[in-house]
Amino acid sequence: MGKLSSTDFLQTKLSDAKIHFERALDCKHTEFDDLYPYMIEHPQFFWYKRYVAWSELLTIVKLCNELEIGWQEHFSTKQAEYITSRVMSSRVLDEWYETTDSKEQVS
Repeated sequence: MGKLSSTDFLQTKLSDAKIHFERALDCKHTEFDDLYPYMIEHPQFFWYKRYVAWSELLTIVKLCNELEIGWQEHFSTKQAEYITSRVMSSRVLDEWYETTDSKEQVS
């Protein structure tokens, strides 16, 4: 097995964190479900799940910034703005996917 560079390692972790956040956003299964199966019954479960995934994403982006590794190219301009502002608001949840309108037209 070849050794990954720090850049490749963080790019992989960034991709994983983005997928994790988007799965949480879409209410799909994530590792969080396995860690806290009793939480599924609680109304706040999906909020917590999204918060955990968002925190993970922000942590990886922070590390990329500190190591001067580009991360913005993995996100749309709007998504990069949300990440830079660091606050997970209802707007982030509602507008993360910029193609929402086109998806609705296809359905």
